[in-house]
Amino acid sequence: MKVKESSTPWVWLDEFRGSDFQGEWPTLPELFSINAKRYSDRRCFEAFEPKHVTFTYGEALNAIKKVALALKNAGIKDGDRVGVVGKNSPEWTIAYLGILFANGVVVPLDNSLQCKDLNNLCAFAGVKFIFTDHDKSETIDKDFDYKFDGKVCLEENSSNKYILDWASEFNNIDDVKPTRSESDIAAILFTSGTTGFPKGVALTHKNFVSDCFLAQSNMNIYHTDVFYAILPLSHAYTMLAVFIEAISVGAAIVFGKRLAVQSLLSELKKGKVTMLLAVPMLFNKFIGGVRKNIKAKGKFVEKIMFGLINFSASYKKRTGRNIGRVLFKGILKKLSMENIRICISGGGPLPESTFHDFNAIGIDFVQGYGMTETSPILTLNPTYDYVESSVGKVIAGAELKIVDPDEDGNGVIYAKGPMVMGGYYNNPEATKEILSDDGWICTGDVGHLDERNYLYLTGRAKNIIVTEGGKNVFPEEIEDAFQLYDDIEQILVVGYSIDKERKAEGIRAIIKPTKELEEKLGGDKDKIKAHMEGIVDEVNKTFPPSKKISKVDIIDKRMPTSSTLKIKRFEVAKELDNE
Repeated sequence: MKVKESSTPWVWLDEFRGSDFQGEWPTLPELFSINAKRYSDRRCFEAFEPKHVTFTYGEALNAIKKVALALKNAGIKDGDRVGVVGKNSPEWTIAYLGILFANGVVVPLDNSLQCKDLNNLCAFAGVKFIFTDHDKSETIDKDFDYKFDGKVCLEENSSNKYILDWASEFNNIDDVKPTRSESDIAAILFTSGTTGFPKGVALTHKNFVSDCFLAQSNMNIYHTDVFYAILPLSHAYTMLAVFIEAISVGAAIVFGKRLAVQSLLSELKKGKVTMLLAVPMLFNKFIGGVRKNIKAKGKFVEKIMFGLINFSASYKKRTGRNIGRVLFKGILKKLSMENIRICISGGGPLPESTFHDFNAIGIDFVQGYGMTETSPILTLNPTYDYVESSVGKVIAGAELKIVDPDEDGNGVIYAKGPMVMGGYYNNPEATKEILSDDGWICTGDVGHLDERNYLYLTGRAKNIIVTEGGKNVFPEEIEDAFQLYDDIEQILVVGYSIDKERKAEGIRAIIKPTKELEEKLGGDKDKIKAHMEGIVDEVNKTFPPSKKISKVDIIDKRMPTSSTLKIKRFEVAKELDNE
């Protein structure tokens, strides 16, 4: 097995403790300033669309401080909330850090939210000033009831003020002296599941920075790494695991604006990306394409190639040696992954086969687990000792416990540590529901820990289906079994009532077929349903009776998803209840 390089990769911070920062952990402005001092001329931010833009750490720090001065000039005071809504870009991160350098609090907003939702969240958080893309800027002017003290655009060639032009006149950057402490709130994040009364997760500088470094106890990253930001930066996963992790060591970030395969492959290659963090769907597509191409070469080649894949995976697991990078050099090049060092999957469950195949073809591939309220990382598979069926080992500084376990050891997961939020913004009732007085937070997820502190997930406690036989079934476990079926675009497993008196439920699958399948079968609904029922029958054979799907519904329209492509389960369930 590989030998772990360091159990405390943050020890280098001691050199700057007492001079560049005073607390246990630096604040985000202090951390960025330290690495701008260490790596002033190294690439920091890069984007290829709509035009090629690059910032070194020194150039980025200069722009950030100018934005901070411009915000101060616009009337932003310590602790004021400032919004950021837009597509991934260097300007997005410059705005984010500029707000913090001005002693403000960032309110990152999901760019895919409807106007009404954005308006309500800004009003709830009391956002005084906002940075926005051109299209959202026009929407704000036309449709928002809530009014800001100021608004600046993150994009050039706009009728609105462009952030870098707006801040260009402020040159006295030596006057920028952030004074917030590690215990102060850095950002308020609204989770994608926010409904009704808003729940804004208030995260401090210490929450972010401690989580960022403690996660490195399970994975070494370097200033020579290049991270790829393709998922929305407003989401805790990308914000911490890409943006903040990168700036914590002086690494570079390449920004992707569109989740389109060709654009993604081009940017991975041009940016020489070494760290790719994404959701299971994207990795499944990649590896599904590899398997499809291998099968297209005929049975003989297929047998040899899959034999090599299995040999490479077992050899790596046994010895720690990554021979797949040599054996499958051509495949990696075709995927534009020849420079990729590590892939990390998060934001949802991943098939073990995808985990296995990526490691086999030469990439250190792992997955992690967490939630917005924990900044978000709680567990991460070490690349030197990964477990394909686990979402990772508990990181340093975090504690996990399983409450009320069943006969299989599965119970509700609770977490504690410096990465756990202090509470929801202006919502003490919701805080009390999830966070105990002694700092334990209820994740709402169900799973178990093994003797080595690796976590295994079963599902969400609130999604449990109670069958006629009294068995608890987690829909996520059943949904996972369909991830690699190419003819299914979306699947949602829910319970349906079969005995109201006993509150017994059957298991129902809502399936959206792919457009390709619909065209292949000429749009014949009976044939499409028969094909899907055939897949369901195939999957049912792998489950005990209590977990078998008994009702299948085919839908024409895509189910609504969050910015990280998760189906909005309760929104769909509400529609089903109204049928």
